[in-house]
Amino acid sequence: MKYSKATNYALHTMVYLSLTPKNQTVGVEQLAKVQNLSPTYLSKILTKLVKAGLIESTPGVKGGYSILKRPKDISFLDVIYAIEGKTTLFSCSLEHSETKNGDCLIENVMIEAEKRMTDELANKNIHDIANQMESRMNEESNHCNSAN
Repeated sequence: MKYSKATNYALHTMVYLSLTPKNQTVGVEQLAKVQNLSPTYLSKILTKLVKAGLIESTPGVKGGYSILKRPKDISFLDVIYAIEGKTTLFSCSLEHSETKNGDCLIENVMIEAEKRMTDELANKNIHDIANQMESRMNEESNHCNSAN
């Protein structure tokens, strides 16, 4: 199973925006530069995140994007659904002939596995990852400063 590159970029964008000081926006050019992307491509991703209510867009010269909800309230699953939609990963390709009641036994296994994965992703939030990234950056900074 593989998520699209757009989901990867969306998750990184959300973490970046969560580390941005409150009341400050980040322009699409800066967000694209950080991830080495085309601003046009990233704009499509940002539009989906805005429609999902995860970020907001402020127009104008000093405009840009900012996180709309508290990072603690944004799960990985929220971001994935914003980009990928809420479709299931598996559907049975056979007519339901393998059981009497029409259940696809293979599909039942896959649905249970997908439920476990979505539960895990729903429990991981942007705030936790942003904190881990900040800690790493601080450790690297301290290490570099002590080496001098």
